[in-house]
Amino acid sequence: MQKITLLIHCKDQKGIIAAVTNFIVKVEGNITYIDQHVDVEQNVFFMRLESQLTNPEISLASIKEDFEKTIAHDFNMAWDFYNKDLKPKMALFVSKYNHCLYDILGRYSAGELNVEIPLIISNHMDLKPIADQFNIPFFHVPFTKDNKVEGEKKQIELLKEFEVNFIVLARYMQIITPNLISLYENKIINIHHSFLPAFPGAKPYHSAFKRGVKIIGATSHYVTEELDEGPIIEQDISRVSHINSVDDFIMKGRDLERIVLARAIKLHAERKVMTYSNKTVIFL
Repeated sequence: MQKITLLIHCKDQKGIIAAVTNFIVKVEGNITYIDQHVDVEQNVFFMRLESQLTNPEISLASIKEDFEKTIAHDFNMAWDFYNKDLKPKMALFVSKYNHCLYDILGRYSAGELNVEIPLIISNHMDLKPIADQFNIPFFHVPFTKDNKVEGEKKQIELLKEFEVNFIVLARYMQIITPNLISLYENKIINIHHSFLPAFPGAKPYHSAFKRGVKIIGATSHYVTEELDEGPIIEQDISRVSHINSVDDFIMKGRDLERIVLARAIKLHAERKVMTYSNKTVIFL
């Protein structure tokens, strides 16, 4: 039986849940999970539903067409159906730091992430041996202030060639261009090494140390044109004290970065994240 996931959001109004669940029954689906949330302040309704289609003669394409003409039209919904059996294709962007890359590829090899990783793109050659170790194609795309146009063009060509669905910046130390962001809106995941909105930008551990903080954190978020200000997907913290050095902050922080980024990838790949008003709704 084909398994599908439905994500919807629209203005909150009467009858949404009844209409959607009755539609799933009509197309001979068996609902295995359903959850919803209402943002009372903005009057927005969100829903995530999982279902098994019991009639193989009813295609997902026909279900989408029917849903668009009826339920989606009636409630003015933003929506999409996803085939749970199709793993999304995830591109990794890296630079020189290897801790997040090793963690992601280790989890990927162990079958913990429901994704395909068709390629790794980097502005340096340093991490190519790791890509080779895991038998993943590695592409060196230089990216500096002098060749941004050429670099962006090559990145987009590769992403289209490999039919990439979303991008993960595994400590990629370059600012993503507005054009690439627009092509992958809410589909580029970054890991920032601080508990945002505190300490955005470069060297947050050093800034946190100078400020004498008692906790440090890591934040995974979607990339927007505003640096480190995109919708937050996942965060975590670790306690520090006056006895810790900057190097201690960095060491503790790298553990957080690995964990937080892996959680964010998993949530996105399993279609459990919805964005609105620069925030997210996370269905667990």
